[in-house]
Amino acid sequence: MFKQLTCGALALVCAAVVVTAQTLPASPEGKAQAQFRGAYVKAANGEMQYQGGKWVEITYGRPILRGRTNIFGSGADYGKVIKDDAPVWRAGANISTRIRTELALDFNGNVLKPGEYSVFIDLKAGAWTLVFSNWPAQKVYDTANKAALWGSYGYTADKDVFRVPMTLTKNAMSVDQLTWAFVNVTDKGGELAIMWDKEIATVRFGLLF
Repeated sequence: MFKQLTCGALALVCAAVVVTAQTLPASPEGKAQAQFRGAYVKAANGEMQYQGGKWVEITYGRPILRGRTNIFGSGADYGKVIKDDAPVWRAGANISTRIRTELALDFNGNVLKPGEYSVFIDLKAGAWTLVFSNWPAQKVYDTANKAALWGSYGYTADKDVFRVPMTLTKNAMSVDQLTWAFVNVTDKGGELAIMWDKEIATVRFGLLF
């Protein structure tokens, strides 16, 4: 009886694992966050707690290589596969990549005011340009909705807040799942980084108010 119960329990666990694997989206949602301008203070319980910080967050879809190589292509075909006929790259998958910031950020003299924006990358071989845009993002793909974008389809530059060049470097390893991250963070700012395959693209930012 115990053996039968154990086998039955294992079967249920295995079934649950299979269901979970089947329902996971092909490009799961990702988030990257950093917090600035706060301070560690001693709480009533004696523990040190970080208080008063302001958040910067990026949300994006995380496509996976799944065995593909040279995902960005080369020559005249550079970037075509991942842009999929869109004018610029959504820098992720599915819904448009979004950045939300609770404080003003300085990108090479360009000010990104507190708020929420779409993020795109204009891809050229050896020259990536980060684009902050006021285009709203569709929550669900709707071809009839011309007032918001799904990914970067229908993008036009008239809603650009500003553009800033990125620094490209080669990674020694291939990153399987696209990743946005905050790197080299200090109390004065840091860098936004996007990594996929063997490409790393970064852009520095400073804190204003």
